[in-house]
Amino acid sequence: MIKKNFDIFLDLGSSRIRAAGFNKGNVDKVIYTEQNCTSFLRIKKIDLTKTEKEIEKIILQVEKKTGEYLNNINLMIDSPDAISIGLSLFKVNDGKKINKNEVQYLIQDAKQQIQKSYPEDNVIHIITTNYKLDENNYNSFPVNESCHKFSIDLIFICFPKLLIKNLENLFIKHDIIIDQILCSSYAKSLHYKEQFVSFDKVIFIDLGFEKTSIIIYQNEQLKAFNILSLGGNHITKDISKVLNLDIKTAEKIKNNLNKNILFSDKNEDKENFKEEFLQEFENQDVSLDLIKKIIHARIDEILNLSFEQITLNEKPLNNDNFKIILMGQGSKILNDNSIYIQETTISYDEIIFFKESGINICESGLKLSHGKNKQEVIVIPKKAARTGFFEKLFHLFQ
Repeated sequence: MIKKNFDIFLDLGSSRIRAAGFNKGNVDKVIYTEQNCTSFLRIKKIDLTKTEKEIEKIILQVEKKTGEYLNNINLMIDSPDAISIGLSLFKVNDGKKINKNEVQYLIQDAKQQIQKSYPEDNVIHIITTNYKLDENNYNSFPVNESCHKFSIDLIFICFPKLLIKNLENLFIKHDIIIDQILCSSYAKSLHYKEQFVSFDKVIFIDLGFEKTSIIIYQNEQLKAFNILSLGGNHITKDISKVLNLDIKTAEKIKNNLNKNILFSDKNEDKENFKEEFLQEFENQDVSLDLIKKIIHARIDEILNLSFEQITLNEKPLNNDNFKIILMGQGSKILNDNSIYIQETTISYDEIIFFKESGINICESGLKLSHGKNKQEVIVIPKKAARTGFFEKLFHLFQ
């Protein structure tokens, strides 16, 4: 087998495909390429026809830039059909030292139960959010500690099997094997939180094409991960429906609006908008004020639903102030003047609009795959019959 010099991470977004190659021997040597492409990743209407054509271009560009045939990738995706499952495991320990093997078996059994309860989904990430020994809490595995009882809080992030199978088949057509699948929004938040280490509590709201992820960190530890099946494409659909425009035209309106004009009340800006943009549409009933109302209404709904999810996790936040980080392709239409949050029982310091690049996104996958993450439980899939029926789990922390 020819040794490869690059680790390839491909982020398959719903509106853009990004790929980066990271040189194994030289961290400063990175290649990058991207293609705009609408990929329908919702199970009820999954369609990868256009996606496959753009993937072919990505493959050629990666091979040209790395000088290597592309045989393996690490795939980063998000899905509006993804689910997040929280689970607590308990065990009586009779004053003995906590045994790592017993913890592994507990997590292994929990994973099997999740798979039985959700047969249409695959577990992508298993994350420990807390260890509790008697009345003491620990963020990471407590070594050489004794207790009478202990519990483990876990989060399982799952993707539909049908989606994964379709993606595997797409790449197999090009003789490419997917080494691992990573949740993009989780990987990004884990990477980006390093820029906010001075804050005790940080919440990421990742506004995507047809989903919004809410990821909560406290003292740099993941505490909650939630998913809403609402995203930027719902704004496009609203514009299309209310203004009686086709989807392509509605998307063009959304994507081409200047934020300063969209959220401006100046008559001069309104006139400029009419002259430079609306005049090309046959429907003369289209107005800036109406478009603003449509967009504001959907933005308010998404953000306030996100705040409801945060409220559900109010206990780990202890009602203290925290930072909210808005990211994702769908958040690009927003600015400080577009936020209209209804009254809520929680308080926050400020909302920060995080600018991310394609290389940053792919680098997030690299950091999650090769970095140290004490919360992630790594699973080795079985490769031979002698490994037994169950998959082996190892490394409660890396």
